[in-house]
Amino acid sequence: MKTNEAVERLLGRLRQGIGRYRYVLLVALAGAVLLLLPTGKSGETAKTAPASAEEWDAGELEERLEDALSRIDGAGTVEVVLTVSHAPRQILAEDRTSETDGEDVREEETTVVLSRGSGVQETVTVGQVSAQFRGALVVCSGGDDPQVRLAVAEAVSAVTGLGTDRIAICKGK
Repeated sequence: MKTNEAVERLLGRLRQGIGRYRYVLLVALAGAVLLLLPTGKSGETAKTAPASAEEWDAGELEERLEDALSRIDGAGTVEVVLTVSHAPRQILAEDRTSETDGEDVREEETTVVLSRGSGVQETVTVGQVSAQFRGALVVCSGGDDPQVRLAVAEAVSAVTGLGTDRIAICKGK
């Protein structure tokens, strides 16, 4: 009988504690629920190559250029081939430390990473380097007309930054 009384006393104290601290318990429960909600960024960690550089596609640029060049009066159907020496990339911030031990000098470089909370980390970007094109080949049905060739060369030069000496324009079938 003593155990039943002890259990009832314990339950009475528990009910009294819950009544007294119910708001604190509600806030703690809401915090636990918020921690368990997914954020939509599962497994995201620091990236050495940023998304914008990874998503850049020369093929997409070629298609957009083909579409635009085909609208030039007299160009007709257009195909574009671009050669790229390197894709666009971002320059990341680095932390450099050096230690001197007598004659020995030890240097260490680490990429600077910002923690955004919830395990999400991002690198710090210092600058961006644009894509560098080596050359362009444009095949169009109006490629034998000098006015069309000039308009196409100027358009490709404006988009890619290439000089007209690196743009070949040929007549297509």
